Amino acid sequence: MQFEELVDEFTRRITDGSFIGGTISQSRTKTDELKRVKVKPVEIKGQLHIQFEYQYERVLNHENVTPDALRAHLQQLLERFRQIHAEFSDEKVQVQLTKKFKVMWKSEKVASEKVVDLSHNRKKNYLLDENTPYPFLVRLGVQTPDGKVKKQKHDKFRQINRFVEFIDDSLAHLPKDRTVRILDFGSGKSYLTFALYHYLRIEKGLDIKVTGLDLKKEVIEECSTIAKDLGYDNLEFLVGDINDYNDETSVDMVVTLHACDVATDMALARAVKWGAKVILSVPCCQHELFSQVNSPALDVMLQHGLIKERFSALATDSIRAELLSLVGYEAQLLEFIDMEHTPKNILIRAYQTGREASADEVKRYTEFRKLLNADPFLEKELGDLLNI
Repeated sequence: MQFEELVDEFTRRITDGSFIGGTISQSRTKTDELKRVKVKPVEIKGQLHIQFEYQYERVLNHENVTPDALRAHLQQLLERFRQIHAEFSDEKVQVQLTKKFKVMWKSEKVASEKVVDLSHNRKKNYLLDENTPYPFLVRLGVQTPDGKVKKQKHDKFRQINRFVEFIDDSLAHLPKDRTVRILDFGSGKSYLTFALYHYLRIEKGLDIKVTGLDLKKEVIEECSTIAKDLGYDNLEFLVGDINDYNDETSVDMVVTLHACDVATDMALARAVKWGAKVILSVPCCQHELFSQVNSPALDVMLQHGLIKERFSALATDSIRAELLSLVGYEAQLLEFIDMEHTPKNILIRAYQTGREASADEVKRYTEFRKLLNADPFLEKELGDLLNI
């Protein structure tokens, strides 16, 4: 089989109704930032699409492609990668491409034929089931007592489940032999704090102690009452500020949602210094870089206030992720469903690895910072830990 025939064959088989899913991997170049691509069929508004999930070192991107455009996408990807794993309803296929694009095809028939169910892609399989009553969701007004999600709360339910997915992904990084200490800065009305506690304590049976911290006294009082009513003995809510909270010397997970401007950086720095194994942060109101950025090379963009604001927010989160990676974390920027349905829907997820940054990584960061004329608050907060 020749390369062009391979592209044709996969284009046909991915769209003929038998395709379950697959992965394209093994980049041909070490410098390619795209690590792998997951592929699966989805149904959007009654039409078949092929979803490509592009996995970079710290970012995930998704693209839904129509069958008409599929071949071009596949060809471009297979020119960059050397391996395909694909699963069909009756067969598993592995393809290896040599340096000269020679095709090595292996296939294995499956014992029992699988059914491609595109309806699975229309209805999300949530970690918290849509028809199961959860006491905290009923108490918070998201569900009715019989477990139905209230009509006006479907977006909130989706957001809570998205957050629970991040919590579930973090399980492998949390200790199993002792109490897991978790802090939530800026917990607010605490939908997600309650979700975190429920999932880790009730669903997964972990020994945890969770503290939610917020400046609004009346909100904290209400959340404390709800926690008591639910019997959540190891969940407490305190009135306080990130800067004033000095009761801990070691924390396993830090959550910070919608902390305004450099308050996010304060929380991130505090998490790093506590040695947090997991950090989940949704930043908000990023003004610091907007007033600093000064780069003539980018004036075509930055002359427009709206573009400058959005660029500054994206650059700020990129800097945060990079700084976390320089102090021993694996940091990713992921899409999150925002409470207020605004463009501020990026979540920073960081896992402690202890990996020491290379000189090239430090150089890459400092060159980017100099390009923008930036003086990041987080860099100053982490100064003792950075080799810059």
